[in-house]
Amino acid sequence: MEMENEKSITQQTQRPKYDCLLFDLDDTLYPLNSGLANAVHQNIKDYMVEKLGIEPSKTDEMTNLLYSNYGTTLSGLRAIGYEFDYGEYYSFVHGRLPYENLKPDPVLRNLLLSLPYKKLIFTNSDKVHTIKALRKLGLEDCFEGITCFETLNPIHNGTEITEVAGSKATNPTPKTGLKCSEIFDIIEHFAQPDPTTVLPSSPVICKPSEHAIELALKIANLNPKRTLFFEDSVRNIEAGKRVGLHTVLVGKSHRVKGADYAMESIHNLKEAVPELRETEIKAQVIAYPGTEKLAMETSVVA
Repeated sequence: MEMENEKSITQQTQRPKYDCLLFDLDDTLYPLNSGLANAVHQNIKDYMVEKLGIEPSKTDEMTNLLYSNYGTTLSGLRAIGYEFDYGEYYSFVHGRLPYENLKPDPVLRNLLLSLPYKKLIFTNSDKVHTIKALRKLGLEDCFEGITCFETLNPIHNGTEITEVAGSKATNPTPKTGLKCSEIFDIIEHFAQPDPTTVLPSSPVICKPSEHAIELALKIANLNPKRTLFFEDSVRNIEAGKRVGLHTVLVGKSHRVKGADYAMESIHNLKEAVPELRETEIKAQVIAYPGTEKLAMETSVVA
């Protein structure tokens, strides 16, 4: 009988499969039909015209090509030669969003708080937008920390700090909305492919770059094999899987390559991932090194 009791206790206290639940923000914690994504897209095009002097007739094609090839339009614009202040860009793009469309989500809040795991946000968006969206959703205290644009692209005293192979290289941070004298014509590049010409690289670190995901994991001190990654982007899911993350595609009912699980809504979290539903451990407050239980930027440095 004593051996059976010990076995029972061992089973009850068995370590869960995951140490951390890593969530994307936009179109993951709130639905695509909120209207924010469409507003962001329009604001980016307006910024390109008003601040960078790009012809309105080219913005649709440019944004598609930049987003497809660089992960974000911001990253692509920097790659092809445009210089601008990141804070100004995000203030323009996110400063006029219809945040009133985001409503408190008590169902999701209770669901997240019921899960006895470390929970973090990992987004390409900026800190101000991330915190505002979480507050609108009523989820600001559901996460131990945030990894956002500023976390992966730190700027100190007007200088970009980029780590390359263990060393730090500095580049002047763009401070104006004026474009450079030489701009790589990405539309022409794809209209008339030249095998001798390669796309310029971007100084911006963001998903779906595997380097960006690995850096985010390093900063938060996470083991990818014990981290469950929630994303609405298929290419981000694929990249996450390549670096060893367990993955959940949000917004789709069927799995795709790279996705271990799929669910139409974040509210189906426990139903979609059996391990979360079956974990029988008591929730407890745990102090995690390098993070704070506050919806603020996780800018810890490993």
